Amino acid sequence: MRISKNNKIVAPAFIFLALVLIVGCQPKMSESKQKIDKLFVDYIWSGCAANYEILTAPPYQFVAYYDSAKYMTIAQRKIGDTEWTKKRLDSRVEWDAHNYITMALDKAGYLHVSGNMHVVSLIYFQAEKPYDVTSLVQKQSLIGNEEHAVTYPKFFNAPNGDLIFSYRTGSSGKGSQIYNRYHAETKKWSRLVEEPLINGEGKTNAYIEGPELGPDGHFHMLWVWRENPDANTNTNLSYARSKDLVNWEKSDGSPQELPITLANCDIVDPVPAQNGMLNGNVKIGFDSQSQVIASYHKYDEDGNIQIYNARSENGKWKIYQATEWNWRWDFGGWGSMIARVGLSRVKLEGDQLIQTYYVDTVGQQKFVIDETNLKAIKQIEFKQNYPESFKKLSWDNELATVNILEDTSDEYGTYVLRWETLRRNGDKGWDFIPERQPLELYHFEN
Repeated sequence: MRISKNNKIVAPAFIFLALVLIVGCQPKMSESKQKIDKLFVDYIWSGCAANYEILTAPPYQFVAYYDSAKYMTIAQRKIGDTEWTKKRLDSRVEWDAHNYITMALDKAGYLHVSGNMHVVSLIYFQAEKPYDVTSLVQKQSLIGNEEHAVTYPKFFNAPNGDLIFSYRTGSSGKGSQIYNRYHAETKKWSRLVEEPLINGEGKTNAYIEGPELGPDGHFHMLWVWRENPDANTNTNLSYARSKDLVNWEKSDGSPQELPITLANCDIVDPVPAQNGMLNGNVKIGFDSQSQVIASYHKYDEDGNIQIYNARSENGKWKIYQATEWNWRWDFGGWGSMIARVGLSRVKLEGDQLIQTYYVDTVGQQKFVIDETNLKAIKQIEFKQNYPESFKKLSWDNELATVNILEDTSDEYGTYVLRWETLRRNGDKGWDFIPERQPLELYHFEN
């Protein structure tokens, strides 16, 4: 079962991540959420494991998905209603799990949607009326350049509430990161910074985690550099932070030159290629003093896979090994893959730092982290958020998996999308056409 948070983009190169549960592999876990209702949304194309999106903005709720005819579709309802208003968009998906959908509302309530892209021309839709999915229309461009080879779209908000849209231009190993700002008053886009924020200079590209607003008031960003499309060529875990998304600095507070390149960036850990680091399995966390912690995995001196936590201390990165595993995960190749290892960010729960790891042979495990040396020191109970029935497939297919997408807030509780698809297959099609499957929305009490 694949779990991801709303507004947390599924990782580039599309692996199953830290909170992934492979059906049938995980131990029995206690339940901490109580289901209070279920609502059918639509039937979906089950051949593609690309991620969907849910956006809850009371009194409205929006769901983005691929319908049974493979069309990108946006459904809208008023919270409490059981009927959906749907808009089928002129964009069809096939098998590629890179082609997720993302959406956001701007300050004036207009919906923006993008997705179904893996090194193709920009696919973007903008509503002409606030809170009205039926008014979505396709726009052929935002700025007019660097929009012909787009992957990994992401919407998020600047400190002043402006909508930001980022994406990679180019391809794996030869790409740059573009950031655009939307002006709600003029309904126009402009560059957030004139040049690409991170420039691979035709020799590499960055796979990014963030930017994420931390408890210290900074946006934090981590990334690995990829030499080519092979997943085992990730190198050089790197970092930058900013208060306004325009002026950036390194962990020691010194200015970060733009565009950020491999030559001028703040390198957390200079991991070489083929040494166990993987894009997507890189997480931004914080300790009790709001110090940023970079979490990732790589091989140790004996060649075993290990989780590491790095913290910026007095302007320098100090690297701590969190686990003591005695096995190796060899990975590589092109396209989407299912990860054997996953990890969550380090975060504070009560007065303890905790971190969750996933290993395919044992499922998810939760640990207390020593704040001094960032090592996993005590295993504690991992509480499964959803009923056991969520993990059970409704169709008899050994290639299928359950997908879960969560949207949580103190105001409205937790909404969860659940749907079933075939597993990822390196972005290649399977030799049969799967049955359509239902997309369902659940509501849970906090």
